[in-house]
Amino acid sequence: MGGSGRGARGGRNTRRSGGNRKVSRENTDSRFEKSRGVFYDRPKWIPPEMPSDPIPTPDCPYCGRPIADLSVAVTDKNSGEPVHFDCIVERIMEGETLEEGDTVSYIGGGRFAVIDFAGENKNFRIKKIFEWENREGRAEWRRNISDHFSIT
Repeated sequence: MGGSGRGARGGRNTRRSGGNRKVSRENTDSRFEKSRGVFYDRPKWIPPEMPSDPIPTPDCPYCGRPIADLSVAVTDKNSGEPVHFDCIVERIMEGETLEEGDTVSYIGGGRFAVIDFAGENKNFRIKKIFEWENREGRAEWRRNISDHFSIT
């Protein structure tokens, strides 16, 4: 065969044009009722009302200072009340004997851990895990503030 790169028929386009094929076009406009073949008006979207009460700022049971940002607070495992994230880390650090290279970190799912970083901080080993939040249920204070963050 010729190496001109024009195809088997010497440069002719071997594809058929779409003129003979029947093209099925459906109306994809969601305002179009297929059963009646008419347009209808959608109801106008009305945004939900924001809660009028302010987001509460409870006091941390560990340090006594107000918790200004409840979205980053953690539930106390004993009382179920919100606690500063940093207060929990400090409390764990006070109760544990940390060696050189050890740190306390949040590892997700309401859990904290004592982590040992070996060498150049590339590898680590989890030495101990602390289950802090209850996995079975959500704290009541989280339910109360969720309306302020997701209203739709």
